[in-house]
Amino acid sequence: MLNNVPAVISPELLKILSEMGHGDTVVIGDGNFPACSVAKANGAKLVRADGIGAVELLDAILKLMPLDTYTDENFMLMSTVPGDSEPEIWKDYKYVLAAHNENTPPVYIERFAFYERAKKAYAVIASGETQIYANIILQKGVIK
Repeated sequence: MLNNVPAVISPELLKILSEMGHGDTVVIGDGNFPACSVAKANGAKLVRADGIGAVELLDAILKLMPLDTYTDENFMLMSTVPGDSEPEIWKDYKYVLAAHNENTPPVYIERFAFYERAKKAYAVIASGETQIYANIILQKGVIK
């Protein structure tokens, strides 16, 4: 089974994803996301994934962990500030979701509400993503 683990998933992240139960959440933060302070707020586990993009991480995580089908809030994005255009990376996220048969529309959460929601996560991943508005919250589903 370990041969099927994507290379971008560190042993530490694999352990954390395995520890998570149905309904737990994991954050993928971009390079500007305050991952350390958000993780420290409520004792979430912090994983450094420096140099790894958010699209790569999302794809790898969805190979191991399904999204929660019992809620509409299983894939959440930080909404843009008024005046900012839709980030290109969101199209990539939607493509990755479709590739994993995760046909869930994203839920967009206002920036400061997103930070508060992220503080309740089981784990926070500090990625090396350079695109802005690349922050994601994923809610774990049932592994069948």
